[in-house]
Order: sequence, then C-alpha cells, then structure tokens
Amino acid sequence: MRKNQYAHFPKDFLWGGAIAASQADGAYTLDGKQPNSSDLQPYLKGYSNEEIQQLEKQGMTLARVKANKMDTVHFYPKRYGIDFYHTYERDLKLLAEMGLKSFRTSIDWSRVFPNGDEDRPNEAALVHYEKMIDQIRALGMEPIITMLHYETPVNITLKYGGWANKQVISMFERYGKTLLDRFSSKVKYWIVINQINMIQIEPWLSLGICQDQYENIEQAQYQAVHHQLVACAKIKAYAKTLSTDNQIGTMVADGTAYPNSCQPDDMVLALQHNRMQYFFTDVQFRGAYPTYAWNYFKENHICLEVTEQDLDLLQKHPMDYLAISYYFSQMVDATKNTNRPDSITPNPYLDANPWGWKVDPQGLYHALSQYWDRYQKPLLIAENGYGMYDELSNGEIQDDYRIAYLSDHIEQVGRAIYDGANVLGYCAWGPIDIVSCSSQQMSKRYGFIYVDIDDEGKGSKKRIKKASFEWYKAVIVSDGERI
Repeated sequence: MRKNQYAHFPKDFLWGGAIAASQADGAYTLDGKQPNSSDLQPYLKGYSNEEIQQLEKQGMTLARVKANKMDTVHFYPKRYGIDFYHTYERDLKLLAEMGLKSFRTSIDWSRVFPNGDEDRPNEAALVHYEKMIDQIRALGMEPIITMLHYETPVNITLKYGGWANKQVISMFERYGKTLLDRFSSKVKYWIVINQINMIQIEPWLSLGICQDQYENIEQAQYQAVHHQLVACAKIKAYAKTLSTDNQIGTMVADGTAYPNSCQPDDMVLALQHNRMQYFFTDVQFRGAYPTYAWNYFKENHICLEVTEQDLDLLQKHPMDYLAISYYFSQMVDATKNTNRPDSITPNPYLDANPWGWKVDPQGLYHALSQYWDRYQKPLLIAENGYGMYDELSNGEIQDDYRIAYLSDHIEQVGRAIYDGANVLGYCAWGPIDIVSCSSQQMSKRYGFIYVDIDDEGKGSKKRIKKASFEWYKAVIVSDGERI
C-alpha cells in the first residue's frame, strides 16, 4: 500500500460495494418471480469478448425474446447468479468483515410485480427484501437501493412494447411507491433507475424494447427514456411526501469523451457528444429539455410525445444527487465519429483490459469534476471496478492488478474532493464475484471475494477472499489515507 496524496475523504464517507439483483440473486423460479430482461441473456459459449459486446449493442428481436423465454437448452447465467437470494446473510457478513460502510444492491421489479402490471405486489418478495435490508443495517452498512437495475418484467415488452409505452410509467410508479411505503424508514439513499443513459449501448436491458418492435428505433428509445425521466420525477415527488430525509438519486454511466486532438473539429465534436451524455442529467437536475437536445431530435427525425404536464413534473421535481458508474474513458475523432452517444474511437494512449475497456484513473477525476461544476449536486460513485480473469492457485487469488486499478481511481476521487466536489461515497463494483452484466460471463470477475462458479454455472460456490479483500479493508480503516 502507499500513501494517498489526495486523502481528503470526510469521516462519514460511504466506503462500500455494489451489486445488482439481476446478476447475483438467482432463484429464477421461486416465490412467484417471472422473467425479467436480464433473465433472457444466454451465455454465448465460443464467442470472443468483442463479438459478445457487438451482440449486446444490437439488442434483442421480438422473436429472440420469445424463443429465449421458452429455451431449455442453453445456459442463462443471470437466472442463477451466485444464489445471493439464499446466501445473502453469510455474504453480507463477509462484506461487513471487510469494513464496508455502505452496500448498494437492487430490488427485482419482476419479483415484486412479476408481470409489471399487477394491482398488488407479491408479498413474498417484499418479505425477502425486508429481511435483506434489515441484515445490511444490522451489520452497520448503509443500504443504497436501486429500484430498477435491468430487471424490467418481460411481460412489459411482450404486452406493452417496453418503456416506449406511456402506460409503463404508472406501472413503475406503483412499484416505486410500494418500495417507498415499505422501506423508506430503513433506506435513505435510493437510485431510481440504473444507468439511465445507456439506451444505445444496452438498449434491451435499459428499456425492454426489441429492435424490431418500432419502425424508428431511435425515436422509440428516446420516447422510452422520456417516460423513465417522468417516472423518476413522480417517484421523487412521492418520496418527499413520506419524508424529506429520503434522498432520491439518478444514475448515469459516464460516457463523456475526450477530443482526439485540439483540432477544432475534434473539440466541437467532443462538446456535442458530451452534451448528449449530459442530456439525461440536464433534464433531471435543471428541470427542462435543453435546446441542443431538441435540435438533435429534429436533425435525426425524432418526434417525441412530451406533454406540458410532463415538463411541469420534471421542472418541479429534480433529483437529489447524482450517482455515476465509471470504468474507462472514451474519445471521439471528427474524421471517424458522429455526435451519436455510441460513436467513439479507442484512445491510443491508454491500455485496455481483455474486454477493450481503456483504463484511465484521471478520467474519473475529470468526470466527477465536470459533473460537480455543472450541477453542484452531491455525487456518488455507484460503480467502479476492474473486470479480469482471476487465477485460483493453491487456494489463493493474488489480484494485484485489481488493487492497482482501484487504488489509482480512489486517489482521483480524493483529488476531486480536494478540488471542491461533494462526493458522498465510493461503491466498488462487485465486491463479491457476480455474473457480468455486459458479457454474461462469470469469468469476468470484479470481486474482493472469489465465488467458485464458472461460465457454465459449474463449481462448488465456495467463497474465497482474494488479496484485494485485506487491501480494501485497510483502505477503509485508514479513510483512504492508505491505498
């Protein structure tokens, strides 16, 4: 370990970790649960990491959704996760042993309202999540709960056409109110929708929309995210009627980009690209659709149905804080890219992990500083981690590469705080190994705790502390002074 030159973390800083129900819980058929969007993603055996990522960006077709829902031949890892539904008590004790001050996870919409459109919730699901939240609190960790982390009930897609249908707003509002009524006395920090800006990168998971359900798919995507923005405002309004202590946050995956050079075309393209990344949070913190977004919609033949009532809701109920996920930085080149959010170029100055994610610790400082300067709202690092193939040797995992990645990024969080950013906490992604969101691989590991399961679901399920376990424990004890 080394001394952190930017050890400026407040004493109440929420050192923590984050997972998602869709990647950890398993228990696919128990207690009334029905399939959600993550449950329909098979492990693509024999495909390269690059091929898997390209298929993810393509999204789902309606025929594939129907086929995967009924498929009994292929392996669907997220249906099984790490069996956290049954193991959460001992897993949480392991995390508490590491000294975590907070723990972020999600509640699965398809457990609480299995088809999404029921009038009444599934009590068995609420009982389960209440026990889990009570356990988090009993172990001294602050629960940070995400209402939707890629768990839209598949029925919402098949019956309603996904989030592009305005009716889904009221269904999700009913779900959100149910969670707040039940848990707001126990949960202070809420994230309404995970990575609300990932509509072109992970369209199926984000919106529950099939690529062939709509003639103008980009219009459907932005219409769907408009409905999500309205739903967030409605839930924020309701939460404050219960308690002003409720902190309702939004979350984005940082997608801002550097210019390829100081050539003016590159500079302007980076500006335009980043504006369309800030679009989501501009609406949720500034309370209105910015002119540059309306221009983008017009130029790309996107016509949204936005009512005056919608705009009034957005203006009156901005979010309380901004959560971000950050793993890598991006770059745009005016000779190759457009201002579409998913049009980027690899940065030649940075090294990448096996999945092509370019490692850039200073990019986290850059992102946090930009968000703070733009909104002056509290920030939370909701995800940051290093996916890598871990080797179990003589019962141990020496993951020095993970320690190096995380220490460099934590240092940059302290640097952002030093320069004035109000950062509430840092949640390392996947403190215990879970199924990868982007690749459905168990071998893409992030955890401080190894889970003995392979990509095809085989293994003892034994939990083993990695070298990074004791490292992160020491970071937390020192309040980030040692990294």
